Amino acid sequence: MSENVELSPVDLDILRLLQNDARITNKDLAAAVGIAPSTCLDRVARLRDTGVITGQHASVDAAKLGRPLEAFLFVQVRPHRRPLVDPFIEHLLSLPEVRAVYHLTGPDDFLAHVATSSAGELQRLVLDELTARDEVARVHTNLVFQHWSGGPLLPPGT
Repeated sequence: MSENVELSPVDLDILRLLQNDARITNKDLAAAVGIAPSTCLDRVARLRDTGVITGQHASVDAAKLGRPLEAFLFVQVRPHRRPLVDPFIEHLLSLPEVRAVYHLTGPDDFLAHVATSSAGELQRLVLDELTARDEVARVHTNLVFQHWSGGPLLPPGT
C-alpha cells in the first residue's frame, strides 16, 4: 500500500484547482494559490513524482459519441483465482464499451462500467463477451439513468 504524502495547504489548493480544471495554466494556477510560477511548477512536479497526481484526462459525453446507454455490470467469476482473474481483467479492458473496471469484495467479484449504443448492443456485450466465458458464473446488469460527479478528492480532514 502507498504511503501518505505530506501535503501543505498550498499543495491542497493546487490539487483542488487542478481537479476542477486540469487545463489551467501554470501562471494562473500560481496566481490562484499565491506563489511564484516557478515554485508552482516545482510543486506540481513533486505531486506527479510522488504519485499524488497520476494523470490528466478529458471527460467525454458517451451519448455524444454514439453510446447513450450506460450500465454497471456486476460479474461473478468462478473459481476466483489469479490464473483466471488476470486474463479476465485484460479481456474486459480490451473491450471498447468498457469505461472502468473495479475488483470487489462481496457476492460479486467485478463491477464494469460500460457504455453502449443500444439495449441490443448491451445484450450482445453481456452474452458474447461475458457469459460466453467459462469463468463467468453470473452477470447482473443495472442501467444508469443519470450520474453526477463529486468535488475534488482531498485527504480526510481538509
